[in-house]
Amino acid sequence: MTVLTAPSWSPPLGPSELAGVLTKLRQWTPYDGEAVLDDVGAVLDDVLPPQDVLADLAMRLSGHLARLADIAVATEAGQADPDADRLIRQARAVCAQQASVTQVPTMGQLRRLAWAVTELQERLTVLGCLRETA
Repeated sequence: MTVLTAPSWSPPLGPSELAGVLTKLRQWTPYDGEAVLDDVGAVLDDVLPPQDVLADLAMRLSGHLARLADIAVATEAGQADPDADRLIRQARAVCAQQASVTQVPTMGQLRRLAWAVTELQERLTVLGCLRETA
């Protein structure tokens, strides 16, 4: 009778790699479509936001756009849909442009950010990568 032995198991990650994964998990926050809509609405509304909140709005919109682009890449939306691919590339370009802004952003820059966020969010919703936000 032959006795079969299972190969010995070794963990796929070492302690330092696991600590890195744990750190990233602790920093993760879920996607909040309502917050995205609030920030987009604040920029695209007929009433301009106060000057002292423009930099914060720009930072939040850039974060939303980067997160949406990451969601699109993770769900492979760009590979399945040419419009999504174009919007992902546009999102990356707008984020890179925004990163070079050192002073308070102009309303034009904020509106470009807001439109890029809106278009990518809508496309990802149509593709089923995101749930619709009211």
